[in-house]
Amino acid sequence: MSAALDPVTSIKVKLGALVAASVVVAALLASLGSAAGVPALLTVPVAVALALGVTQLLAAGMVAPLRQMTDVAQRMARGDYSGRVRTSATDEVGRLAEAFNRMAADLEQVDAERRDLIATVSHELRTPLAAMTAVLENLADGVVPADPHHLADALSQAERLRDLVADLLELSRLEAGVIRLEVREVALAALVDDCVREVTHAGRTTSYDVGLDRDLVVEADPARLRQLLVNALDNAGRHSPVDAAVRVTAGTADDHWWLEVLDHGSGLAPADRERVFQRFGTSAAGGGTGLGLAVARWVAQLHGGTLRFVDPAAGSGACLRLHVPLEVPLQVQSEKPLQEAVVPSPSHPPAPGSTTDRPVAPVQQPAAPAPGLDSLFGAFWPEAPRSAALRVVVASVLVGVLAGATMTFVGPGLAWTLVLAAAGGAAYATARHRRDPFVVGATALGLLLVVPLTILDNAAIALLCVVAAIAVFLVAVTRAATLSGFVLAGLSWPLSSVRGLPWFGRSLRLVGTGGRTPALARTAALSLLGLVVFGALFASADALFASWVDAVVPNLTFGDLVARVFVAVAVFGLSLAGSYAALNPPRVEAPRRPVEPLPNRFEWLVPVLIVDGVFLVFLAAQATVAFGGHDYLERTTGITYADYVHQGFGQLTVATALTLLVVWAAARRAGDEPRDRLWLRVSLGLLCLLTLVVVASAIYRMHVYQEAYGFTTLRLVVDVFEGWLGLVVLTVMVAGVVGGGHRVPRIALVTGAVATLGLAVLNPDAWVAGRNIDRYEATGSLDLRYLQSLSADAAPVVAERLPERVAGCVLQHLSTNQLDEEDATLWGWNLGRERARDALDGVEMPPSPDATGDPCAGVYEEFGEPSGSAVG
Repeated sequence: MSAALDPVTSIKVKLGALVAASVVVAALLASLGSAAGVPALLTVPVAVALALGVTQLLAAGMVAPLRQMTDVAQRMARGDYSGRVRTSATDEVGRLAEAFNRMAADLEQVDAERRDLIATVSHELRTPLAAMTAVLENLADGVVPADPHHLADALSQAERLRDLVADLLELSRLEAGVIRLEVREVALAALVDDCVREVTHAGRTTSYDVGLDRDLVVEADPARLRQLLVNALDNAGRHSPVDAAVRVTAGTADDHWWLEVLDHGSGLAPADRERVFQRFGTSAAGGGTGLGLAVARWVAQLHGGTLRFVDPAAGSGACLRLHVPLEVPLQVQSEKPLQEAVVPSPSHPPAPGSTTDRPVAPVQQPAAPAPGLDSLFGAFWPEAPRSAALRVVVASVLVGVLAGATMTFVGPGLAWTLVLAAAGGAAYATARHRRDPFVVGATALGLLLVVPLTILDNAAIALLCVVAAIAVFLVAVTRAATLSGFVLAGLSWPLSSVRGLPWFGRSLRLVGTGGRTPALARTAALSLLGLVVFGALFASADALFASWVDAVVPNLTFGDLVARVFVAVAVFGLSLAGSYAALNPPRVEAPRRPVEPLPNRFEWLVPVLIVDGVFLVFLAAQATVAFGGHDYLERTTGITYADYVHQGFGQLTVATALTLLVVWAAARRAGDEPRDRLWLRVSLGLLCLLTLVVVASAIYRMHVYQEAYGFTTLRLVVDVFEGWLGLVVLTVMVAGVVGGGHRVPRIALVTGAVATLGLAVLNPDAWVAGRNIDRYEATGSLDLRYLQSLSADAAPVVAERLPERVAGCVLQHLSTNQLDEEDATLWGWNLGRERARDALDGVEMPPSPDATGDPCAGVYEEFGEPSGSAVG
């Protein structure tokens, strides 16, 4: 999709189109959601997410060249110059990519030439060095006499090395552009004569026939032109027979002058005419350093000319022709010295036969800056290598489709359980540590915790179970082990929607070639087409098949379709975020740093003992009330015992939780001395024992209050919570004796989740209704208004145990007789609501209140609640 913007030549226009597309998508989705009656709580996040998705899709192609340039530059820093940026964009970024590719190609060529030069120079230097070393060793060992003949051999090898190094230095200066031409008029014939004398004095015995016009004057740098002529004449003299003179001619044409050097040697094959101009590119006849002609050609090019071998007129030998403009180009004359580029070299092993055996430490390249999200999350959440997985995205898509098809327009029931189980299964299959026993157990516990969505109508309890399932699973897949780690594990789920965006793009392969997204889209489209076409044909041909289709596929209107799409997208995003958190979990547990213990024992011991004393005084007050009786309490405080026990329940719950904080702080700051450990066990053990007594007191207080004022679901939940805190305190005591305190947070989490599951199995609303009816049978007191507020889970107990006329009045206002017809379908099936429907079928419901009065008014009067009672 981003390729559609490639013809646009301005990055500003592209950015404007991107913003406009995002705004249009968000506005369109918001309008569709509003028209379809989708709640804003669902419409806004989905619209924003899809708008961001469109932005990501369009921006992916825009920034792809920049990302590729970053990768290629990092490879170049490591010595690999083969990378290139592939893009079809024509804007500023595309032009930058083209320039970058040219630079990379030049650097690759320079690097290849440098490595070739090093290899060839090493080879060429090794030969004369080895020969000279052998001669000197023979002289030093007395194998040969130190006569002029052998000394001349050593001198000739040294001179060869000198000439080779001089040519290399000259060539490097020419290639680096550090030579500036001093162009002036040069008498060509005189310069050639000087060069012939120089070559002859250097040892060439070949004769030279110079046939130049003595008045020929050309524009050139005399020093550089002398280099060219000396190398050319020396090369010709080396290959020409002694009895045949080397012929030198020159002349002018319209806009250039030329010079030819003709020898009468064996000649040069056309295939070798360019190779001899390369560094160390000698002919088959051999001889020389292999650099003279390379230097000569560079001099010719500096003058804007050419130097090449042409076919000799006589048909034998070799003819070297120089072609130079009469006026040296201005840019060549004014060429400024250039600083040699320093190119980082890759780390290569030493070549065989290297002259040094000293190991060379690899050069440490500076760390490349991390991409945006990588630098944002840093070491807390690094991206796992090779973590992209299209199957994870496909699984989340299937979960979203399942949710849109089954969850929409139905209350918590079978569809909700199936969708959550599917999302959890997809995340578990993706989890990096899925073979960890704790992850396996947490996943199994999480699957059990989503079952109450199908068996209970109480949405609050079902939601509590879902929260517990998510918490246990996230803690397991992130390997959290402390309270702070639990908090970060919980935050990892929503943060995954941001952290996982680059991974999501790589999984879809939105950028580059060879992506599987088109194939996936074609597969999905063809599969959907086959399903719709053949499903419609068979449904029209068979009544039974049509009934099955109607039971599975809802009748869709446009509004229904929009709502289902919104639900599908939302669930897809949530499922994908959870799967990413499992696939690439953050590092929620920071490395443990040793805590410096307090220097004085009393600094931690005295506060703990004071808390112990406060607990003892409080328990003494409880004992006084227990032994003094209710009358003593009323005379002393002026309140009833029921009010007394209700008054402090919340404070006791907070005190129990704070006790765990005191234990944690004291254990961290206590010393490691044996006496410190002893005092720690005694003081904290006493505190934990007293806390368990407080827990028992709190639970007893709630029991007394419920016996006096009735049972409620909230009070039952608080009782379970207080009991769970007591279990955690007991776990801390055991860990203090046998060790393993680091396991306490996970044990607390798992036991809390199990307690929540046990609460769901208990069926709180049914249990509360039964206890209130027990209290009614014992005392004749019953809060009808509260029974009416319970969920459908209480309907069977109410219908079975209350008189029919009372049960009818209670169930008349129960939510079960307002059930949506959608909840009676397969996907909306719920055990609690199903049992409530059965219970309603066996109860004769009173008429609804009208202008003549409320048929249940007499029942309310009978129970002393004409206007109902508060729910507490």
